Amino acid sequence: MVWHARLSLGLRLEAGRCVARFEHQGPLRILQTLYPEGEAISHNVLVHPPGGLVGGDTLELDVQGAPGTHGLVTTPGASRFYRSDAQAAAQRTRISLEQGARFEWLPLETICYSGCIAENHLSMRLDPGAELIGWDVCALGLPEAQLPFEQGSMLQHLALEGAWLERGRIAAGDSRLMDGPLGLAGYRCVATLFLAGGSDLGRARREQALEIARGAIAAHPLSALAGATAPGPRIVVVRVLAPLVEPALDLLKAVRNAWRPALWGLEAIQPRTWAL
Repeated sequence: MVWHARLSLGLRLEAGRCVARFEHQGPLRILQTLYPEGEAISHNVLVHPPGGLVGGDTLELDVQGAPGTHGLVTTPGASRFYRSDAQAAAQRTRISLEQGARFEWLPLETICYSGCIAENHLSMRLDPGAELIGWDVCALGLPEAQLPFEQGSMLQHLALEGAWLERGRIAAGDSRLMDGPLGLAGYRCVATLFLAGGSDLGRARREQALEIARGAIAAHPLSALAGATAPGPRIVVVRVLAPLVEPALDLLKAVRNAWRPALWGLEAIQPRTWAL
């Protein structure tokens, strides 16, 4: 069976409470909205009950943040792209934030099984004054289970409208990319964390975000496989290679936990599902 699922999530301020309302078609929905740090910030748990995508499946998520809202979306487990005979499976996320809104896009990893034909799109449109902290973590195969990524491909598309675009295809058969020193160098987890703004973050703030990220990287076992850059005035990016998901996520969480109090004046509260 082919699944086509859509979900629209809207965040609005109502009497100081960040209220999350959603509409869905198919098996994609918000399981629960939680308020572990007060009513001004909503934590939303996104679930896809079938548990994975095969050729022809499409998941579409649209997030709209009204002025002054602060929302967070995470998942209780990994997303999975399974083997496909011919058709691509696609995951498309669009995030639109109005002036002054904040959002955190923190799903757990996406696992690409050998033989998948996967497309993962994240597009962000931010009005002036809006900011977003988010990440994307891609695991190629399951090396610990002796299930390497030997066939198939993953198309990755990350974009901040008008400011930043990273787009590339990871093909299992491209040995220079998969194992070459200028490619993945044999590592099978690729992770990206970003701080994005709807307007210029300002030189001092960009430098602050970079200094914080580089400090967290230097203190981490993956320090030789990670780096932080500011590819434009509205974006700061941390990139990580790792043999497995867990150390990569650990580093991204460390940077996010340091960015939150320094840049937003908020505690480094973890989504409750991460402790499960």
